[in-house]
Amino acid sequence: MTSGQWRVVRAERTAVLVVPAGPSGDPGDARASSPEPLPAGLARDGLADSDEGRTAVAVGDLVELDPESGLVATVLPRRSALVRDTAGRTSHVQVLAANVDVVLVVEHLDPDPDLGRVERLLTLAWRSGAQPVVVLTKADLVPDPHGMAQDVAAAALAVDVHAVSAATGEGLDPVRALLGPGVTLVVVGPSGAGKSTLVNALAGREIMATGERRQDGRGRHTTTHRELVPLPSGAMLIDTPGLRAVGLVADADALDHTFADVAELAARCKFADCSHASEPGCAVLAALDRGELDQRRFASWRKLEREAAYQERRVDARLAAAEKARWKRITQEYHRGHRGAGAPRP
Repeated sequence: MTSGQWRVVRAERTAVLVVPAGPSGDPGDARASSPEPLPAGLARDGLADSDEGRTAVAVGDLVELDPESGLVATVLPRRSALVRDTAGRTSHVQVLAANVDVVLVVEHLDPDPDLGRVERLLTLAWRSGAQPVVVLTKADLVPDPHGMAQDVAAAALAVDVHAVSAATGEGLDPVRALLGPGVTLVVVGPSGAGKSTLVNALAGREIMATGERRQDGRGRHTTTHRELVPLPSGAMLIDTPGLRAVGLVADADALDHTFADVAELAARCKFADCSHASEPGCAVLAALDRGELDQRRFASWRKLEREAAYQERRVDARLAAAEKARWKRITQEYHRGHRGAGAPRP
């Protein structure tokens, strides 16, 4: 079981499930009989070695196992990673899915879609290195799904937006076209957005449990873990639990992708360090005054920009503290060795 590379199809705190990875890193041929996942343990700290130090193992990771213990020994370099900020004061991040090609940002049309949440998830998707696609579910429950999709598309620049109904099959063909052999997709969105129902519709069979709709029209949260599921087309799909609060982990490039219209305006400002508050020659404020830039979108950009800057400061502080601790250990070891070498021999 321990030779070669393995792909993680499910991750828990103390163990993971893995399947053999093919030459391209895919778990065999998903169109054929899929291999039965095998358990692999984790070290006591729940982490494994990687090119970035000790790291948590995520669904979609390619790993190597220790031939003696059978534990996950190494996480191979990730070509993409969808990450979120963790709760609490720690500056560490949580990898939701690794080595994915497409991020399906799922948002419901009933109730009305939350544009700010869509922008937040798109920023995470752009930062991951994968291609984001917006899927608007429950199209059969609203009178004008395509008009609502156009409103969302105005906040999802350079991203395909599809209004679909898993119940009727409406609008699913463009999404199914993404499910090529060897392609890995991850589904993200809030609880009740119909992610598991969408996964079942794309798979052509019930592979994820779904819940009944509540009296207020919202769906029930059903997925409690992340799992990589092979589809008949040869693609792999990762469903995720509903994200009630999504801590942002982003960089300037990711924000510029999500808010390309704001970034273009900011580049025209008179001063390179314009804060877009009250400076003369601010192209962003001028666009707001003319009604060319929506105030909601500007406020969303501001909020995500502040969060990204805050996360960056936390990471820098953590790295500085880790470096300080490393040199402290080196100094202590040096002094212990020096005292030992200078002690009189009996």
